[in-house]
Amino acid sequence: MKKTTLFLLLAASFQMLMTSCGYNDMVAKREGVDKAWANVQSAYQRRLDLIPNLVSTVKGEANFEQETLTKVVEARASATQMKLDVSTATPEQMMQWQQAQGQLGAALGRLISISENYPNLQANQGFRDLRDQLEGTENRINTERNRFNEVVAEYNTLIKSIPQNIYAGWFGFAPRTPFQADAAAATAPKVDFGTEKK
Repeated sequence: MKKTTLFLLLAASFQMLMTSCGYNDMVAKREGVDKAWANVQSAYQRRLDLIPNLVSTVKGEANFEQETLTKVVEARASATQMKLDVSTATPEQMMQWQQAQGQLGAALGRLISISENYPNLQANQGFRDLRDQLEGTENRINTERNRFNEVVAEYNTLIKSIPQNIYAGWFGFAPRTPFQADAAAATAPKVDFGTEKK
């Protein structure tokens, strides 16, 4: 009987400790960060999946710049090679991953921009549909990145607050790295509405 009572007292004490230290809240917030990261990756994967169809459609235009297509394919390959575990990612690793995704975004932007000079391509319904899907995908990526940053901020705030900061260290809850603005984002993109058609 004494062992059972002792066990129940220990279990109750442990439960009170876990409740008062915010352990469950930290777990929930960390899981939220992981889910948000999975959504970011899903949005980026959607873009990667669209690229082969876009490249195939664009290749149908006989005069299209091969160099631009090559850069898109190379940037896609680079973006798919880089894997990132957000639970252990350093700010430097996060920046490298973002740069690879940024290079792909820039290559796609160049492809879409150059395509404006090809009336046959612009008239292609398949190309227009793919371009619309890419634009929608870029919006989803931005939305998911913003959501990821929100949940990272909530999680980081919780584990750095008193008294959770003490317990977070004990239980291995480390801060997560949010997305940072790409250095290239500080410069506005150049928009050229040239009238010359190829």
